[in-house]
Amino acid sequence: MLNLMDKQKIIIKSFIEGKSQHCIHRETGFDRKTIRKYIGQYEEKKSALLESSSDKILLTEDIVSIAKYDSSSRSKIKLTDEIIEKIEFHLKENEVKRATGRSKQQKKNIDIYESLAEGGYDISYCTVSNYIKAKLDKAKEAYVRQEYKLGDVAEFDWGHVNLIIAGKTKAFQMAVFTTAKGNFRFAHLYNNQKMQSFLDSHVKFFNKVGGVHKTLVYDNMKVAVARFVSKTEKMPTEDLLKLSIYYGFKHRFCNARRGNEKGHVEKSVEYVRRKAFSKKDTFENIDEANKYLEDMLEKLNSKPSKYHDNKSPSDILEEEFQYLNALMPSYDIAKTMEIRVNKYSVVTIDENKYSVPDALVGKFVTAKIYPENILIYNNNNMITEHLRSYGRHTWNIKIEHYLKTLKKKPGAIHSSTAMQQMNPRLQAIFNKYYTENPKDFIELIEIISENGLDKIEKIINKLERIAPLGVDTEKIKMLCNRSTDTVLENNKEGITEIEKHSKSLLNQYATMLNNSAVPFHKETSII
Repeated sequence: MLNLMDKQKIIIKSFIEGKSQHCIHRETGFDRKTIRKYIGQYEEKKSALLESSSDKILLTEDIVSIAKYDSSSRSKIKLTDEIIEKIEFHLKENEVKRATGRSKQQKKNIDIYESLAEGGYDISYCTVSNYIKAKLDKAKEAYVRQEYKLGDVAEFDWGHVNLIIAGKTKAFQMAVFTTAKGNFRFAHLYNNQKMQSFLDSHVKFFNKVGGVHKTLVYDNMKVAVARFVSKTEKMPTEDLLKLSIYYGFKHRFCNARRGNEKGHVEKSVEYVRRKAFSKKDTFENIDEANKYLEDMLEKLNSKPSKYHDNKSPSDILEEEFQYLNALMPSYDIAKTMEIRVNKYSVVTIDENKYSVPDALVGKFVTAKIYPENILIYNNNNMITEHLRSYGRHTWNIKIEHYLKTLKKKPGAIHSSTAMQQMNPRLQAIFNKYYTENPKDFIELIEIISENGLDKIEKIINKLERIAPLGVDTEKIKMLCNRSTDTVLENNKEGITEIEKHSKSLLNQYATMLNNSAVPFHKETSII
């Protein structure tokens, strides 16, 4: 088909240069019928423009536009009824998948084309794609702007964040809440999108705002939607129902592929991720990252908005407070399990091992599993707490859980898993003073469990200043049993009134004996 420049050549050669149609055909190579049509149309439109009273703007447009060909009556040579039937079958199959929650498993245009090609049909991808586009083409959707009441709606969504933790890149899931009225944002990082993380994020959000919005909006995430009853009706999960009953809020689900129905939080995920972690993405651990995220959100929520009369999201949340449902005590989001302790005095949770006191080998204990930690109970008494591990087949051992066993087998401590996972400060004490006497080290662990590692390290440091080779468990135990440890302080660190009085008496005795007081000073420094 000729373009506008080709039309210009024909008009100029005919009307300006006065050349015949045959001459124009010979010089340009354009089809004679096409040349005749352009010249005829130009003459007709020009006459109408000069003589007629019709709309001159439309006539002018006709003169300068290129010809349009009507191909609507053309028959489709390769797009036969049989091929159309095959395409319709795939489109119907996609419709069923959308209605049953399998929208991500639909066939794209290229998949339908490849299916036809595999069936031996001779047709191009462009033809298939154009037919599908025409078939599915709909009028553009209009959106209705919403006005929200104070305390009415909050929206939830997940987003992923890649951070560098302790020098290694790791992916985290970010739970994000946004209030519909004022765009107050709350976010927290988790290791996964499992139910405990989902529930914990709600508890943290409610505690942060000091109340509960009347309606919470979700998309079709599996932790919220148990199953699709129909294309528009979804059955919530049991855990979401329990949470909504406890806090007294209603839930609402978006239609499939309708992120605009919770547009506040859709934008907030990208906004929070960009504003917070584009500036800093390297941390020692997830706790540090969450603290940084919390600080950044405080700044973002305190920023005035021109869309809300220069009020900040925090200001509007304060106005919402009186309209929120009353805050309940924190919901216990733990997953509870009854587990038997194996011969290594550990329990297995999500393929990872966690130690318990060795007296419980073979017995059942109760584990309460939270996103960040694990509490283990025996007879309703908490016996230990572990940080939750998200590795695979990890062993999380506390050496104090094996005191009973190690007293019987002290030599086993050297190469034990407990030793490998022991606090580095405790390992340093063992390597420096107890490699030849592991039995006394086991007794030291009992003392540490009663008095704390910080206190024991201070005592060891003071013993080292007095007698570097004389550090042992008996001396540490003796000093722990004293009511005060100030007796070990030297003159530079401060002297108690009792010490002053004692040294005065010793000096008097030294004078009476006509002896030097120096030995007594040495003695008092040891007392």
